[in-house]
Amino acid sequence: MELTENKSILEWIKEKADLVKPDKILWIDGSKEQIDELRAEAVSTGEMIKLNEELLPDCYLHRTKPNDVARVEDRTLICTPTEEEAGPTNHWMEPSKCYEMLYNIARDSYKGRTMYVIPYSMGPVGSPFSKIGIELTDSIYVVLNMCIMTRVGKNVMDALGDSNDWVRGLHCKCNVDAENRWICQFPQDNTIISVNSAYGGNVLLGKKCFALRIASYQGWKEGWQAEHMLILGVENPQGEVKYICAAFPSACGKTNLAMLIPPEGYQKKGYKVWCVGDDISWIRKGEDGRLYAINPENGFFGVAPGTNMKSNPNALISTKKGTIFTNVAHNTDTNTVWWEGLDKNPPENAIDWKGNEWHASTATEKAAHPNSRFTAPTVNCPCLSSEFENPQGVPISAFVFGGRRAKLAPLVYQSKSWNNGVFIGSIMASETTAAAAGAVGVVRRDPMAMLPFCGYNMADYWQHWIDIGATLDPDKAPKFFNVNWFRKDDDGNFLWPGFGDNLRVLDWIINRCEGKVDAKETAIGYVPYAEDINLEGIEDEVSIDTLKSILEVDPELWKAETSGIEEFYAKFGDKLPETLKNELETLKSNLA
Repeated sequence: MELTENKSILEWIKEKADLVKPDKILWIDGSKEQIDELRAEAVSTGEMIKLNEELLPDCYLHRTKPNDVARVEDRTLICTPTEEEAGPTNHWMEPSKCYEMLYNIARDSYKGRTMYVIPYSMGPVGSPFSKIGIELTDSIYVVLNMCIMTRVGKNVMDALGDSNDWVRGLHCKCNVDAENRWICQFPQDNTIISVNSAYGGNVLLGKKCFALRIASYQGWKEGWQAEHMLILGVENPQGEVKYICAAFPSACGKTNLAMLIPPEGYQKKGYKVWCVGDDISWIRKGEDGRLYAINPENGFFGVAPGTNMKSNPNALISTKKGTIFTNVAHNTDTNTVWWEGLDKNPPENAIDWKGNEWHASTATEKAAHPNSRFTAPTVNCPCLSSEFENPQGVPISAFVFGGRRAKLAPLVYQSKSWNNGVFIGSIMASETTAAAAGAVGVVRRDPMAMLPFCGYNMADYWQHWIDIGATLDPDKAPKFFNVNWFRKDDDGNFLWPGFGDNLRVLDWIINRCEGKVDAKETAIGYVPYAEDINLEGIEDEVSIDTLKSILEVDPELWKAETSGIEEFYAKFGDKLPETLKNELETLKSNLA
């Protein structure tokens, strides 16, 4: 049964069904009955394994093909009429050529299969922030994940009515052939097409494809922003909550920060941290002139390895019911799951992520894939903000950028202005860790953590940030900060404890936003006085002298950094905003 009479949708579905030739078409209404039927079908075909109902109620395990375990950036295309519109940091193909290639791959690929039609809303249904999409897929796994990650059902179609403002998404598993795998975004057409993958980030089209690549373009055209940012609220003992949006490249503790547990001393005083979102923020100006953000998602798509009761208890608790695990190990003794870093008790009898027998005492390979995942409902999160479903979003006090820098960036510093803050975001970088392929310690630029996710030319994206700032009353605009939890001493030891203790830095950031503490001006921005960061309870770990050392700004290191920034900026040629050129020149003269 069709869930809409919207002509633009029905015509598009018919056109795509004629292309891929499904045996039948099933509309997804998001009801518990339908989801239960699809789960049962997936279990009967072996696509999913039902886990221990007592220990992990409504939880399932899925394995992808070994050639299909992560996002594929070199196969992710932004298809705009000209290459300049996509910009130098995106892979580009001319749209008509790309459509032809994709349709040739997709043709007849649904024969013998069902076409599932998923109507979904990014953001609370009916919120002024929200956007609606339809994903066509031949994968039950995709349907069940989308029902966790987004809001799915007939009410989505009712909210859309007969509007043509919706995002078209076609996913075809095909043969999961890596050589013909493409994830393509057509920003001007509100269209996403993904072929030959069955892995999360490539096929859950609401996530990075829509919520960042397409939405960033929509925001540029419509005057709002889609950002790769967590949203958290810090509640003080008086019950006041201040909200922060923060962007970090991968492997910098983003999810841990989003679900941070305050240090004991802060808890005793009554501080609380609330998670609004762990990955994506959609940001708009409210009627009062402030910026407001929503989390457009409805679930967490988290990396499993390393998630445990010490590193991130709230994330782990979120996976205890209604969760789909992908490419983790199956503990066959208990019919539960396991991954490296979960605990110190690996199962003696397990099936690894490739489907092979795995025994802890004799294992030579990892049981779970390093990029194995959990898809967990947001409502499971113990520290979920009561504002999560607020259709108006939450007011943002600060934007925080970060990265992994062993020596360069201080623990925290504040920008000197909005445009200087955009500059700080544009030069964001991380040093590669052993976990990443290639050399260790190489600086990778990842402006605003958006490098793989910006749906148009990044120079235009920076200008969009600058333009938004120009519309804001400076007294109401969020302040910008940069943090670096990863400063090391000469022996390679981390100097800051991180995790829950990062609240001490957020506390200072909020105090700065409220004008409660002074700061020291340096060449790069405003740095705290060490005495203004609360070390109560960690004095044995971090002395005031250590803290002073990780707040230091070394002009020589920064001079070397400016040449790396210049080299990166050069990619954008004449498109680079004049404002950022000027900010770089100001930094150089400050350092001189």
